[in-house]
Amino acid sequence: MISVIVLGTGNVGTHLISTFLKTNKVTLLQVYSRKKQSLIPFEKNVDTTDCIQHLKEADVYIIAIADDAIANFSSQLKFKDKLVVHTSGSASINALKNNGHKGVFYPLQTFSKKQPVDFKNIPICLETERKGDMQLLKKLANSISERIYTIDSHQRKRLHVAAVFSNNFVNFMYKLANDICDEYHIPFEILQPLILETAQKISTHHPVAIQTGPARRNDTKTINAHLQLLSGQPKEIYQLITQSILKTYGKKL
Repeated sequence: MISVIVLGTGNVGTHLISTFLKTNKVTLLQVYSRKKQSLIPFEKNVDTTDCIQHLKEADVYIIAIADDAIANFSSQLKFKDKLVVHTSGSASINALKNNGHKGVFYPLQTFSKKQPVDFKNIPICLETERKGDMQLLKKLANSISERIYTIDSHQRKRLHVAAVFSNNFVNFMYKLANDICDEYHIPFEILQPLILETAQKISTHHPVAIQTGPARRNDTKTINAHLQLLSGQPKEIYQLITQSILKTYGKKL
């Protein structure tokens, strides 16, 4: 059975800890955090420590901390024959500065501590420097997920950009839509079936094929009417995206 230590109790680390504790295919040996208080929720279920020198020996050490802290933190890990991985989507495998084996264990999902997730359906992107380490990491990933991908650092950085477009930017659009609804006392929930339907279509159709709306059909009358209702940043964003859609489908405003 693979033994694992999770280093970090942020959003990603918290969900990994919870998931590893639920599977009988992995032994979660220990959880590390430099903040003692963040370890309290896990103390009843797993050994914890806030001291790097007290880390146990495990097959895999998963660093789930902020990207800009990976290099300095990993350099303090002195295990020469153990696999150390990080969970970042944007950091290269070379961000790891430990002397031993290196890899990446990147679960592509948005995580919030209080929002449950089903890891079985979360894609996990893997990278290692050695073939043997990849076999180990695949076995670990398969213990919690059914969607495993081998993605190198060059690909992963681009994938992370794509994830920002498809998740973070889209959520900001929801925020703008919610602002409009709030201003005119319209329940935002009216838009939820539309949002869900659009997201569902992506699983079976190419995005280009399902684009709809006034910009897609070059409805300048509706576009101009919308622009008259908007001002400031929302208006600028509306104009920019409208122009992009028109350009994509070979039309001009």
